[in-house]
Amino acid sequence: MKLHKSARAGLLGLAALIWGTAFVAQSMGMDHLGPCAFNGARSFVGAMALLPVIAVGDRLRRHAAPEEAVAASWKNPALLLGGLLCGLFLGAASLLQQAGLQSTTAGKAGFLTSLYIVFVPVLGLFLGHRGGKKLWLAVALALGGAYLLSVAGGLEDGGDIGRGDGLVLASAALFSFHILVIDRFSPRVDGVKLSCLQFFVAGLVSTLLALTLEGGFCWEDLLASWGPLLYTGILSSGVGYTLQIVGQRGLDPAAASLILSLESVFAAVSGWLVLGQPLSLREMAGCALVFAGVVLAQLPEPKTQKE
Repeated sequence: MKLHKSARAGLLGLAALIWGTAFVAQSMGMDHLGPCAFNGARSFVGAMALLPVIAVGDRLRRHAAPEEAVAASWKNPALLLGGLLCGLFLGAASLLQQAGLQSTTAGKAGFLTSLYIVFVPVLGLFLGHRGGKKLWLAVALALGGAYLLSVAGGLEDGGDIGRGDGLVLASAALFSFHILVIDRFSPRVDGVKLSCLQFFVAGLVSTLLALTLEGGFCWEDLLASWGPLLYTGILSSGVGYTLQIVGQRGLDPAAASLILSLESVFAAVSGWLVLGQPLSLREMAGCALVFAGVVLAQLPEPKTQKE
């Protein structure tokens, strides 16, 4: 089914809202579970939530064109490879982000995660895409904002200097790889199946790490975290990342990235309203610089006239 660009933009905006508010649920979810266990559980919940959607989609696609049926098949090699790569990058990025939330606020984590929108064009340089002065100015603004938001705060407090913020920054880099993989595979596969498969891979990796590094988990801990798990599993994972895959297809990458960057705003607001985590003036200045860098990185390069 083809969607108008405005509809795809709306899907990405909804994904940004879901992801931004999910930082609160992620923080609350670790009251009883470790980062690996929580991430594994939410990934499996997200995958299971998409199975009925896939079943309905396959039923509606019974009379589809042969090429569309092949692209949507579970036997499509592109789907299997894309699901594996997306799952590995998503699982690693989510684990680092979840671990970082143990020692940073939801609002700061949201803004630092939004740095993936700057990392994507930077990584593009290694793929042969040249970056102009605007790109490097955007990187400088975002890094300056990240310093005010995390490192400077650690220096003031005299404690662990931005350990959690560093983990979230590392997760942002991995999320940028996740975006690049989606851009490569989503046009050739069924978006919902790609999303479902990536959650199974991410859930399996996270569960194995939970058994190895965290000593496993029990049903009592899972039941105690049922609210955050359902929210992050069904909405943030199952719905949010599926909206990203479907919404990115056919939409201008710059516009899509700019819309997704709104998750940082929603994260800060929800962290303040729900968790009582207000930002200081220094942190708000850092947020402003990060957001300015994110926006600047997505603006088109000015056209130069040939003399």
